[in-house]
Amino acid sequence: MIGVDVLIIGAGQAAASCAARLRAEGFDGSIAVLGAEEAPPYQRPALSKAYLTGAIGRERLFLRPEAFYPDNGIDLRTGCRVTGIDPAARRVILADGGSLTWSRALVLATGSVPRRLPAAIGGDLAGVHVLRDLVDADGLSPALEAGRRVLVVGGGYVGLEAAAVCAKRGLAVTLIEATPRILQRVAAPETADYFRALHHGQGVDLREGVGLARLVGDAGRVVGAELTDGTTLPVDLVIAGIGITPDTALAEAAGVALDNGIAVDAECRTSIPGIWAAGDCASCLFEGQRIRLESVGNAVDMGEAVARNILGAGLAYGPKPWFWSDQFDVKLQIAGLNIGYDALHVRAGDRGARSHWYYRKGRLIAVDAMNDPRGYMTGKRLIESGVSPDAALLADPTTDLRALMRA
Repeated sequence: MIGVDVLIIGAGQAAASCAARLRAEGFDGSIAVLGAEEAPPYQRPALSKAYLTGAIGRERLFLRPEAFYPDNGIDLRTGCRVTGIDPAARRVILADGGSLTWSRALVLATGSVPRRLPAAIGGDLAGVHVLRDLVDADGLSPALEAGRRVLVVGGGYVGLEAAAVCAKRGLAVTLIEATPRILQRVAAPETADYFRALHHGQGVDLREGVGLARLVGDAGRVVGAELTDGTTLPVDLVIAGIGITPDTALAEAAGVALDNGIAVDAECRTSIPGIWAAGDCASCLFEGQRIRLESVGNAVDMGEAVARNILGAGLAYGPKPWFWSDQFDVKLQIAGLNIGYDALHVRAGDRGARSHWYYRKGRLIAVDAMNDPRGYMTGKRLIESGVSPDAALLADPTTDLRALMRA
């Protein structure tokens, strides 16, 4: 049985960041990173953006050159699926029948899995896709032929990004969202209004308050969709963008406590000594609430925090939420979390730039910035420094945002 000092399950952004930070901090013990996918660690957000449009190639997705891992003594094992964890024996069981032990720390960076349309309504038909990993993107891209009819199910950011890519590639796009409006869980109505108008202007048939009743198949392939409003659509392919769930199966089976993901303490430890968690699979405390942040920034920062704390730093992890989305010619950048906001202020910028500023009890908590990098950077700095400018100043387009930082 082979043993290592630090064993990391998962080979995404959190795992790669944790392993690299261990080396950067001078750790000279053995490190193994186990990834179920065949590819080395890569960027996921680009899959529904530049990669699917063909703007960037496969190797540009990789977080680091493949030689980085052996050059730094990191045993990266791709195509290596873990089927079980034995905490008492400090051992993981592999799908090929082998096993691996750890002596110092086990890091769970298992990420998340996409929600799929149920088989009972046709979700298992050929031509029905999700978009979460490289295999998904490579399977979807050849189907995006100009003139084909695509149904996108889900009006969150992934669904909207997929709709934008399909429209840019010349497909006829219908997007349905079962709730009353797009971005209902994550953004203010004003932000939803902005992106609804953007998609309508690009020819996307966007329907809100309309769900999917069932998909219609012919010879095992999707050919149509029946919607909850009684409408029937002919379709050539379907993309489900209905969210993700944390991949907690291994942790749960091993007896690790769960709470909206793998529950971790302030230093990212799980309920079992010697086992840590980071990234999409982990839930941490933020302003007194337990949350999961599905973002690159959180995966990187949390993975690095785990590495430092494995080495004894004893640092509390404080999430600094930020996100982005690319749709058509608009880059949306988000700083902070708008949970519980009670006021929103709109600021118009130069050349069509626009930003939406969220306040809660007089405190600035988040900003949505559309083609407004200055607004985003100012908002991020203000939020992280705990500064809340007078909302009337923010809404005034003549206010110099840089002056707000100096105030």
